[in-house]
Amino acid sequence: MSNDTITKKEVTDEKVTNDNISEAIAASANNDLIIVMTRGISDEVSSVGLTLANGAMTAGMTVGLFLTSNAIDLVRKGGVDHTHVHPMESLKDLLHAFIDRGGKVWACPPCTNARGYDQASLIEGVEIHGASVIFERIKAGAATLTF
Repeated sequence: MSNDTITKKEVTDEKVTNDNISEAIAASANNDLIIVMTRGISDEVSSVGLTLANGAMTAGMTVGLFLTSNAIDLVRKGGVDHTHVHPMESLKDLLHAFIDRGGKVWACPPCTNARGYDQASLIEGVEIHGASVIFERIKAGAATLTF
């Protein structure tokens, strides 16, 4: 069965059940999610974005975070060390869990430059990269969320 298109023939070649139709649809679906974050360490919305990013990974999605504006401070060394929005997990734990599980984090180059940050200023696992990295994935069908 192709991963791009489910034809009537592909589904009817075997006994049709809800399970195998769901599996076929899931195999053909794009499980890519891009979360664009603009909120930083002083805003509880950043906890929501990181919680959803981790949840999407748990659900089997491939997730990338594109950080702009104040969200750049989330990945500045020491930036999230003392920030905790109750009742959520700490920003540090949420961010490191995301990266440790293979989540991709990209920091906007003009936003890092405006703050005087370079690659050495950021935590391990973060790349300074322009928006082209997310546009490629969006063109391929990635879902997007913004926080």
